[in-house]
Amino acid sequence: MSHRCNRNFWDRREFLFRSGGGISGLALAYLLDRDGLLANPAAADTCSAPASGVNPYAPRASHFKPRATAVISLFMGGGWSQVDTFDPKPALTKFAGEPIDGRVKGDVIVRQGFPGPLMPSPFAFKKHGQSGIEIAEIFPSLSQRVDEIAFLRSVYGRSNDHVQGTYEMQTGQINLGFPSVGSWVTYGLGSVASSLPAFVVMTDARGGPLGGPNDWSAGFMPAAYQGTLFRSTGDPIVDLKPPSTLTAEDQRMRLDALARLNELDMQKFPNNSELAARISSYELAYRMQGCAPSAVDVASESEPTKKLYGLDNKVTEPFGRQCLMARRLVERGVRFVQIFAGGVGNQNVDTWDAHADIKSNHTQHAAETDLPAAGLLTDLKARGLLDSTLVIMHSEFGRMPISQRGVGRDHNPGAQTVLMAGAGIKGGQVIGASDEFGYKAEEQPISYHDLHATMLHLLGLDHRKLTYRFNGRDMRLTDVYGTLIPQITA
Repeated sequence: MSHRCNRNFWDRREFLFRSGGGISGLALAYLLDRDGLLANPAAADTCSAPASGVNPYAPRASHFKPRATAVISLFMGGGWSQVDTFDPKPALTKFAGEPIDGRVKGDVIVRQGFPGPLMPSPFAFKKHGQSGIEIAEIFPSLSQRVDEIAFLRSVYGRSNDHVQGTYEMQTGQINLGFPSVGSWVTYGLGSVASSLPAFVVMTDARGGPLGGPNDWSAGFMPAAYQGTLFRSTGDPIVDLKPPSTLTAEDQRMRLDALARLNELDMQKFPNNSELAARISSYELAYRMQGCAPSAVDVASESEPTKKLYGLDNKVTEPFGRQCLMARRLVERGVRFVQIFAGGVGNQNVDTWDAHADIKSNHTQHAAETDLPAAGLLTDLKARGLLDSTLVIMHSEFGRMPISQRGVGRDHNPGAQTVLMAGAGIKGGQVIGASDEFGYKAEEQPISYHDLHATMLHLLGLDHRKLTYRFNGRDMRLTDVYGTLIPQITA
């Protein structure tokens, strides 16, 4: 097998030399092979084939001993309401119907107009677990896991616009062109799954998130670090199986021929990261044919496991299937799995964007996500994976404590509640607090930069040292900011 690999490499060296590349062609072949960008039939024979050289996905050492080796991010697109989910505010009931003016610090900024008075939550809150943390009644399953979850009630952002808010939570910036968290993690640590993508993205079956592919872009980094999109319906990976008429040998020959053409292009445009990423992706796709089918085959799970994630219910099945797939992926070494719940379309229905009716909107989306999210925590713990996996449940911003048209709530970047579990995090604790109405983060305000710095720390990465040189500057996910959340990192 090693002879085949060596012969393949020298054949391509000869091809480059005879094609006019000369010594430079031989040098290019060496560099491409060193970087793992040349077709390698021997490595394609097994799902456990190790990455070679400085392949962009090869595992890299962390800055210090990590507490987690993988991340599963559950993003509630549209902006869920902190005061109707995990941050109860009795003052909203006490002062219901009264104006907010003069009761909170700073000006109250309303994005869409039609501001009303203070509006109490339509949902009852109850204490759960040994910690006695209060959760809204629409989360009966997560309420049973409160002692494993840290509730960050003082997270705040900078924008009340969906797209910019999503960018900030996903990339640390409100503008286009910056790498996503998953890209930074993949760049910093690589992947231990040589035959699966390091960074996988799954969107809502009703549509992608606001901001689109920019939410999992590699930005100014090489394109190899961007997220790989798995479809939300049908086969997660398109054309994973080759045509029945195509033999493995023929496919290998075609891939080798394609690699030779790409190598010539690489010689002409050596700094083309898109091409380098494409070459890597072709080889990864070839290797995935052997192991990806089993990784995404949730049908092979036991019936009790399927039920745990809600696959037996049409309401919970779409999100539950994705959560179950996320567990199977991190189990096989995938580094970062990003799941979006809520897709563009009719935003007042298809996302958590509850302008029209907070009660019906949040009842619907909590019913879709509560059981699967709790099932994910339960399953990870049962399999011994929770301590090595960071699970985070968040949104682009929170919502206003005042009503919109008397029944809905407008956007509010001033406060939201973020849930974190796994990675050795102490559960059953509340971190920070918003003001008495839930308008702004008041006690221990936590910025998105702070959140990202903490996430990287749990993975063994110092956010100040994880840099990428671009335009003459060492860029960071956290820019020049970021403070660790001590209750999480202690």
